[in-house]
Amino acid sequence: MAILTSKANGILTIEFDRLDRKNAITSAMYQTMADTINAAESDAEVRAILITGKPEIFTAGNDLVDFATTTAANDGVAFSDRPVIKFMKALFASTKPVVAAVNGAAIGIGTTMLMHCDLVYAADNAKFSVPFAALGLCPEFGSSMLLPANGGHARAAEKLMLGEAFSAQEAYDMGLISKLLPADQVLAHAQAQAAKLVALPAESIRQTKRLMKAGREALKAHIDVESAQFGAMLSGAEAKEAFTAFFEKRKPDFSKFA
Repeated sequence: MAILTSKANGILTIEFDRLDRKNAITSAMYQTMADTINAAESDAEVRAILITGKPEIFTAGNDLVDFATTTAANDGVAFSDRPVIKFMKALFASTKPVVAAVNGAAIGIGTTMLMHCDLVYAADNAKFSVPFAALGLCPEFGSSMLLPANGGHARAAEKLMLGEAFSAQEAYDMGLISKLLPADQVLAHAQAQAAKLVALPAESIRQTKRLMKAGREALKAHIDVESAQFGAMLSGAEAKEAFTAFFEKRKPDFSKFA
């Protein structure tokens, strides 16, 4: 399976398990994660959720082959009804505390999803990127609001517009990471922190999370705007050029687009 799930000692672990494809995420993987997180809401045994990848990489983001195929197959289907959106909505709505352990690269949605986790622990040599503009698309799932709010407009613009990879230290400085650790300590530390959450009063943790996110109605509305724009741009000429160039293994040429 490309997504491994396990439940032990109050912790639900969701693990990317597709190392041969750099943990690139398919629609089926998104659906599995959405179903798992939604099911955890009514599971009293689950008191914390841990999301992790492999020691080599967290995730390369969307599997572009699957993404292109499913986008074509779902022509006419609202973007809001697709598995990727279902996953992010489940993560956004989760009342259980969510901990992330990040080693290696977290690309695209791999970085975006961290903005919706509660505790994020990363290797000091991890890399992050949000390359949506370079793909003829736009930021997704609140990143165009959360990244400037956390790190300031200038630094957020550099990440969101240029789409270049940035270091774990930069991610920490911008408030995306709770703590940086040596690579071989990340998962164990995240598991220990999740265990601490399990031992605390569950209702207190849920209410603390709810209160911390009390102002997110504006964020939710912003996410809807982003999703509509992202869905519209998927069929645009610039996105088609970006995806075609990727599959043809060449540099995209956006000079012909105004």
